[in-house]
Amino acid sequence: MAMPVVAQQDDASRWVSDELSTFVRSGPTDRYRIVGTLTAGQPVTLLSTNGDYSEVRSESGDVVWVQSKELQEEPSAQDQLPELQDQVKALTSELDGINDTWEKRTSAMRDNLAAREQRINELETRNQELESANAAIGQANRKLEARLDTQKEDLLMRYFMYGGGVAGAGLVVGLLVPHLPRRRRKRDRWF
Repeated sequence: MAMPVVAQQDDASRWVSDELSTFVRSGPTDRYRIVGTLTAGQPVTLLSTNGDYSEVRSESGDVVWVQSKELQEEPSAQDQLPELQDQVKALTSELDGINDTWEKRTSAMRDNLAAREQRINELETRNQELESANAAIGQANRKLEARLDTQKEDLLMRYFMYGGGVAGAGLVVGLLVPHLPRRRRKRDRWF
């Protein structure tokens, strides 16, 4: 008993046929008799409109009246389907091409970004090395400036000492010379 149920479930999918038809009349109201049918999607030429009905000419040349709500301005879905399928194929092909182009661009941008990140890392490393070297040079420069200042002070002190020594020696000589005994002149009386 379970077996036929499974078989019925597999075969249960169905679709309503596209072959629907509309009744047409010999005049513009429901009082006129039905003279035939038009198939869904069949092209017709609109001749006139009267109330809820439109007078149309079918492909076979018959002039009949059909309810205006049964007419549409664009071709039926069945007629549009092949064109739409072609458009879908073309758009799918174009989309695949766009996807390939996009993937190539994205890949190229990723590679470019990776190269730039690597270059940035190298530059940051080099910058850190230069900053360290600059700090070391700055420290060495401060030491040399301090040493130079000390040497300047020593040199000034030396000049001061030399000047003081010369001034002191000059003072001593200046004080001693007047107290030194003088040689007397011999007086020759020859003159």
